[in-house]
Amino acid sequence: MKKTIRDYDLKGKKVIIRVDFNVPMKDSMITDDNRIKESLETIKYAVLHEAKVILLSHLGRIKTEEDKNGKSLRPVAVRLSELLEKPILFVYETRGKRVEEAVANMKNGDIVLLENTRFEDVDGKKESHSDAELGKYWAELGDIYINDAFGTSHREHASNVGVASRLPNGIGFLIEKELKYLEPAINDPEQPFTVILGGSKVNDKIGVIENLVHKADFILIGGGMAYTFLKAQGKEIGSSLCDDENLQFCKEILSSYCDKIILPVDSLCTKSLDSKDGIIKTDFDSDDIGVDIGPKTVELFKKYLDISKTIIWNGPVGIFEEPAFSEGTKRICEILKQNHGITILGGGDTASAAINFGYKEFMTHISTGGGASLEMLEGKDLPGISIITER
Repeated sequence: MKKTIRDYDLKGKKVIIRVDFNVPMKDSMITDDNRIKESLETIKYAVLHEAKVILLSHLGRIKTEEDKNGKSLRPVAVRLSELLEKPILFVYETRGKRVEEAVANMKNGDIVLLENTRFEDVDGKKESHSDAELGKYWAELGDIYINDAFGTSHREHASNVGVASRLPNGIGFLIEKELKYLEPAINDPEQPFTVILGGSKVNDKIGVIENLVHKADFILIGGGMAYTFLKAQGKEIGSSLCDDENLQFCKEILSSYCDKIILPVDSLCTKSLDSKDGIIKTDFDSDDIGVDIGPKTVELFKKYLDISKTIIWNGPVGIFEEPAFSEGTKRICEILKQNHGITILGGGDTASAAINFGYKEFMTHISTGGGASLEMLEGKDLPGISIITER
């Protein structure tokens, strides 16, 4: 068991908390503040225990100076201040004299948020490549390091592994919650255990399938990746998305686990992705594009989900962002709402769909990290968590 923020006396200590404020923004306005809200418990705990809180986070991908436009964490500082009902000191730099002065002048309970850590990627990807000098610099700002950014824990960055390797460390409440639900569901699930996999490409889910096919009772496959599996069965898929490079993998996994891999039996098809309507089909014409699972498939999937005591879902089963193609994903949400077992959703699009459709409160756990949860499903260690000291 990893050390947590509770394991330390925080009073008067400079506590660096790596948070995940990688929120969607448009015209420098936050369009979804869920990730900020998920960080509040850890930040409030540190403030309540009279720590001097230094927050580090990235926002988006930064490769050039031009990429910095619209990627400042300043709007996040404003929103965080509103949510905490407390002033936040935002420093428009990632290091230097202003950063050092801001930290030196902190009083117990103060919060300082530094600028986007990936601004350091413009000159040699110092953040993303875990530059030793940068990690050392940030570590010297604090006394204790707490990782509460599950969404970046599958990456070895200067702001997580680089700092954690140099300070007494622990995890925050968000990561503690992620591990509480994900670890037992993946490693010791209550049976029957069903996995729902969606998304576009088979390649993105090969590691998950290889790891979980031995543990799961059933793997239900939807989304764009389903059409590669259907083609591997020799079925006509029209002009639907197909990951041809992984057709052989699909053939082999279907041959070995034909009783576990459950594929769609009908699909919502359209002639153009620009279209706002479609028709349910069991057989494809050459110009049909599959965009969602059909009602017969929903009922087929329901048969397996209704008897399941542990369900993990990663990847929407249709193009849910388009209302006309979202019905299958909504129906799966509704089925999981009625389930009395453990229902866990991976982050990314799956989380976005469930939250936007109003099903957040009905799920046992919705992960905050798409890539991190995916790598856990693949059975991989997460560097940002592995570096944390055991109790």
